[in-house]
Amino acid sequence: MTTISTKAYLLDQARRRLRPTPARIPVLGFVEHVLRQHGWRQFALAEPPADSGLKPVMGILGLPIIGHAIESLRGGPDYAVELYRKYGPIHHQRAAALSFVMALGPDATQAVFSNRNKEFSQRAWDPVIGPFFERGLMLLDFDEHMFHRRIMQDAFTRPRLAGYVEHMDSVASHVLTTDWVENDPRFLFYPAAKKLTLDIASVVFMGHEPGTDRELVTTINQAFTTTTRAGSAIVRKPVRPLIWWRGMQARKTLEDYFTARVVEKRGADGTDMLSVLCQAEDEDGQRFTDADIVSHMIFLMMAAHDTSTSTLTTMAYHLAANPEWQDRCRAESARIGDGPLDIDALDKLETYDLVINEALRMVTPLPVNFRRAIRDTDLLGHYIPAGTDVVTWPSLNHRLPELWTNPERFDPDRFAEPRSEHKKHRYAFAPFGGGAHKCIGMVFGRLEVKTVMHRLLRRYRLELPRRGYKPRYDFAGMPVPLDGLPIVLRPLR
Repeated sequence: MTTISTKAYLLDQARRRLRPTPARIPVLGFVEHVLRQHGWRQFALAEPPADSGLKPVMGILGLPIIGHAIESLRGGPDYAVELYRKYGPIHHQRAAALSFVMALGPDATQAVFSNRNKEFSQRAWDPVIGPFFERGLMLLDFDEHMFHRRIMQDAFTRPRLAGYVEHMDSVASHVLTTDWVENDPRFLFYPAAKKLTLDIASVVFMGHEPGTDRELVTTINQAFTTTTRAGSAIVRKPVRPLIWWRGMQARKTLEDYFTARVVEKRGADGTDMLSVLCQAEDEDGQRFTDADIVSHMIFLMMAAHDTSTSTLTTMAYHLAANPEWQDRCRAESARIGDGPLDIDALDKLETYDLVINEALRMVTPLPVNFRRAIRDTDLLGHYIPAGTDVVTWPSLNHRLPELWTNPERFDPDRFAEPRSEHKKHRYAFAPFGGGAHKCIGMVFGRLEVKTVMHRLLRRYRLELPRRGYKPRYDFAGMPVPLDGLPIVLRPLR
């Protein structure tokens, strides 16, 4: 039986994490206290043109070099809420040698995501993750993005998704019965779920048989982890052995791996996503180049397994902490039974949809989005000069009491009629982004999460490792539980 080393995982996380801020000192207040001792002052990003009627974007200088990176990485969306309350929806920040305008709250999110006049580009991702996910779908712009999205859509049609469910179910059923550890309070859910979702991705995306490609599980899994985390680097130059350099080496590893697989798949029939992308074409017969496919596969594999891992992990914690909701989900699963799953059966798991939405609201896998102004523009009455990077925080919207009743409380019924709190604003709930770049794989991800959780709840009762346990998160990239999220799996029979 394959188990995950608790000690090894915690040692690895200890290397990544920052020492926590004392609970009695709010993150924002602590940093401002330090800055005031060292010449804190407010400044304007740029003066608006005369007679424009626009306001300048104001900000405060951060610490040298790292700017406001410390409080951002420690506090995540809670820090963004503090900024929103203190400075309003538009505020200038610096973090880790990056400079950007924070577009906070639902109105700012809508203005940026709708992008009605095509004023905002994806190029703001370049200094963040560009070297690692170059030419992935999320990093493409305007006509080129739509061209690639049209071809890629063939891999996400309902008939294609229906075919993927069979593979998801096969892998999940196998892994949960052979690799996951029963009755052990030291069992770490997050790394186990990450390995499982990567196993699923290797079958659905690449056509591998589950458990047969050790290279994928070890070298490739580590490469994906390294590239994802490299975006949080302070030193954003390829200086060996720092994290930015490691991220670029990991990208090369992924390129070599997928280039070899594209050669295998070209001209061959197959229902896996790589085969589909090799054969897909638009109405004019245009296809992806080999380089296009490699870039898309690197991005899709990362996005698919990391976001699903995050959602499954959040669900597992809250279902263990709220057994009444676990029982509701299990009762719904009982009506489907233990037979092979299909997409129609998964559609009937409506309680799961509520819980998934609440998990995405409480811990949003992609908490921020980046855009760049390609010309001087107006953002909620503020002057944004061309070339300015703008950061939206959809995860902040998910925590606002003016939109959500008791937002810190786990309450999936808030998504059900008649409450429908997610409909109070178009961008009250935006875990998949919005506008032209709304996540192309959001239905795929929901099907995967339902499949895994259905099989898990049919086999186990989820329990917390101890009374009152709550996870803490590292926000350097996608939110990751610092301790790996220990969960006890109690067999039902």
